[in-house]
Amino acid sequence: MSSPQTVPAAPSRRQSFTVVLAIELWERFGFYGMQAVLLLYLVQHLGMADRGATLLVGAFSALTYIFPVLGGLAGDRLLGARRCMVIGAVMLAAGYGVLGLSDGHRNLLIFAMALISTGNGLFKPNAGNMVRRIYEGDDAELDGAFTIYYMAVNVGSTVSMLLTPWLQDRFSPSVAFLTCAGGLSLGLCFYVARRSWLRGVGGMLDRTAARPQASLIVAIGAAGCLMAGFVVLGSATIARACIWIAAMVIVLSWAWLYRKVGPAERIGLRIAYVLCAETMIFALFYQQQQTSLTLFALRAVDGTFRLGGVTLFHMSAGQFQALNPFWIMVASPVLAKLYDALGRRGTDLSISRKIAVGFGFGAIGFLIWWLCAAGARGLVSGWVMVIGYGFTSIAELLTMALGLAVIARYVPARLSGFMMGSLYLLWALSFYLGSVVANMVEVGPGTASGAGPYVPLLRGLFWSLLGACFIIVALLPLLDRWERRHAAAVNLTRTN
Repeated sequence: MSSPQTVPAAPSRRQSFTVVLAIELWERFGFYGMQAVLLLYLVQHLGMADRGATLLVGAFSALTYIFPVLGGLAGDRLLGARRCMVIGAVMLAAGYGVLGLSDGHRNLLIFAMALISTGNGLFKPNAGNMVRRIYEGDDAELDGAFTIYYMAVNVGSTVSMLLTPWLQDRFSPSVAFLTCAGGLSLGLCFYVARRSWLRGVGGMLDRTAARPQASLIVAIGAAGCLMAGFVVLGSATIARACIWIAAMVIVLSWAWLYRKVGPAERIGLRIAYVLCAETMIFALFYQQQQTSLTLFALRAVDGTFRLGGVTLFHMSAGQFQALNPFWIMVASPVLAKLYDALGRRGTDLSISRKIAVGFGFGAIGFLIWWLCAAGARGLVSGWVMVIGYGFTSIAELLTMALGLAVIARYVPARLSGFMMGSLYLLWALSFYLGSVVANMVEVGPGTASGAGPYVPLLRGLFWSLLGACFIIVALLPLLDRWERRHAAAVNLTRTN
């Protein structure tokens, strides 16, 4: 008589979340570790001029925000979020590996960057979607899970941004890039070992075998993105043309969408358009972290930190980028508690006012950098970078980090995916333009180290950000009126 077959217990939500969290942490470790050394690799080791290097990095940043729009569609309608997440992670690990083995060969370098952009497009939207699927129907646990998820992103990026520049300086860029590939490979190994914990998680596409036609469509799409990325990254002229095309697509699509919706929904779209445009403006200044501020740290900042004459530690130029996720981790829970306290008192600020405050914080950060660079005799103290990054990181939380909230609050649910794709496209456009702005200063090989060449750029960035802040504040009364009309329209819809 045979014994009854034991049915394996279904994995818990915590187990499923652990798998996604681990692969996300290692993916961010790889991506931000690569980002921390990429510009320095182009300038220091390949001998590229500042202009060419920053524009290449700008085009690369733009692609990493454009391709997730397509990757999200592939996860939702073709292969499922889990398969796209894993395929994207494999492509990313391969891209870091190729980057480490490129040894200065331009075509191999461009291919590696295109591979990373394509892999990021498949991974980025679908990893977050997996978390949503795991905690579907439980808003309280979902909020907590996304909080831990967001912290993991910043932990992975902070560690890698401190480690990979040190590896590049101590050993070689190849070691730094291969470490990024190795870290993500560890995440993939954990996924392979614990993939049973994701059993039953996801939508219908995740629970059924992949359709051959869907697999073929995704394969052709990924190959197309890879080829498009190779062409765009390989030609500054084509990259500029794509930016203008992207701008026209946004304007035309928003005009079409505005005409398509009903009168009651247009007021919400108007608010969303203005606020999304404001976050786009801030993204231009955010891009300076990866471009001009990294070169500023390389040539004009003393990375040795002292207190009372005692040397505490040293940071290289690439490691200063780790200050951004560090401050994000410090400031996020503080802002969350502040929002909660203001909400309980009924005095919480509107999103438009939070963005205005964010621009003010950003302006203070660039003011600190400008004044300290202008008054420096020799190199600028590294503490100046710490303080400046503190203000600009809080500004990021008050502007770009609220992009999803803007879409959720003001855009009809049936159009939220389209508008989120538009927002990513806006940021992609801004990242490239931010790299163009960074080229206001270009330090030649024979130029001595020092802050002097960067003073005009930092001054211009401060006044531009302050001017944008004044314009945003001037728009607040208009946005307040639109907010009241939008709230009335929403209440009327709920009543009916």
